[in-house]
Amino acid sequence: MASMATFLAKTPISTPPFPSPLKYDISPRPLLPFPLLAAPRQAARTLRSRRIACGLIEPDGGRLVDLVAPAGPARDVRRREAAALPKLRLSRVDLEWVHVLSEGWASPLRGFMREAEFLQALHFNSLRLPDGSFVNMSVPIVLAIDDTQKKAIGNQRKVALVDANNKLVAILSDIEIYKHNKEERIARTWGTTAEGLPYVKEAIENAGNWLIGGDLEVTEPIKYNDGLDGYRLSPAQLREEFSRRNADAVFAFQLRNPVHNGHALLMTDTRRRLLEMGYKNPILLLHPLGGFTKADDVPLGWRMKQHEKVLEDGVLDPETTVIAIFPSPMHYAGPTEVQWHAKSRINAGANFYIVGRDPAGMKYPKQDKDLYDPDHGKKVLSMAPGLEKLNILPFKVAAYDIKKQKMDFFDPSRPQDFLFISGTKMRSLAQNRLDPPDGFMCPGGWNVLVEYYETLLLEAVSN
Repeated sequence: MASMATFLAKTPISTPPFPSPLKYDISPRPLLPFPLLAAPRQAARTLRSRRIACGLIEPDGGRLVDLVAPAGPARDVRRREAAALPKLRLSRVDLEWVHVLSEGWASPLRGFMREAEFLQALHFNSLRLPDGSFVNMSVPIVLAIDDTQKKAIGNQRKVALVDANNKLVAILSDIEIYKHNKEERIARTWGTTAEGLPYVKEAIENAGNWLIGGDLEVTEPIKYNDGLDGYRLSPAQLREEFSRRNADAVFAFQLRNPVHNGHALLMTDTRRRLLEMGYKNPILLLHPLGGFTKADDVPLGWRMKQHEKVLEDGVLDPETTVIAIFPSPMHYAGPTEVQWHAKSRINAGANFYIVGRDPAGMKYPKQDKDLYDPDHGKKVLSMAPGLEKLNILPFKVAAYDIKKQKMDFFDPSRPQDFLFISGTKMRSLAQNRLDPPDGFMCPGGWNVLVEYYETLLLEAVSN
């Protein structure tokens, strides 16, 4: 075991209407019989005196969007139609957004954003629906094209979207092309135009100067054929699974790192508190992000192997845990992006969302400091428009208790007894084949992480 010296301790406003091109059949959304949770203890006091609501939360807009053409003749018709249309080749990130849109994670959005939707998301972090209500939408979901592609489209009202192998993926109809002001988009989404933002480098810097929006119809469900498609459950499939398990509450935990025992403590403690509130069968949605991530994050396949070990070792109860992959790309846009993470889980059926320190945050690209205030994510979620029906659970800080030799909730009366092992530190330990303190992570899960870094080392040597 590594010595302790190896670890670093760290310690309702009336507004004029704006364009609303959304074409949805909206059903009235009932209010939940309990308020937004500002803090766990306050929530427990409030909910104990109220009737507990059973059943799954309603999706945004009242109806879950499904943009996949039905199997059979409808798909054949779309393929024949696409043969005569201008074709746009999708990047990896574009395809991930098609996946997100097609399954209804962004309900009630029905395709890549037109300009009015883009501006609402960019400047208000929400979309106004025809009935005057709002749904949260904090990140633009857009498709960029260049001058040559724009010219090739001309006056056409439809385009075909194809993958890297020119296989038809979808048709975009009733299209609108508008200017892609990259600097404005970056500044509004990240709050900075600093160089080195991972998503900006991957998906925006070299993208075209135009955006194309329209109604999306996908010719068949998106598959990656990487051995993980069985984990890529759509919002509709997740809702079916929660109903099958007779869930009367669903609490979601978003992560892009391996699960350590501190994460597990937060999740099991959340379930305990929900049981105290009066729920009979709260189900955990363990929901790792499966789209684009930055280069130094552990790849999805290895993270899923690690998560499987966590369940196998009994750190989390398989009977009360549903593990699935969230297909969205990662922006690392802090308080702006965490709204998207929360909103999308509403559509999957979650009515509780666990939020921690600096959600969706990262270090400043070229300075050793956090890009966002670590507390702003949970504060923004408690105020964000369109998220009123989602219960936000800010978790208590967990760290490694040296005296108890396990992960535990931080006790400010004895700060010298706790080690804060960041994701960066955890990855560094595994990369250097150093063991974490006993009780930090289950042995099976840690072995997977070490194996991943050994694989990287072997690849580097062979090259």
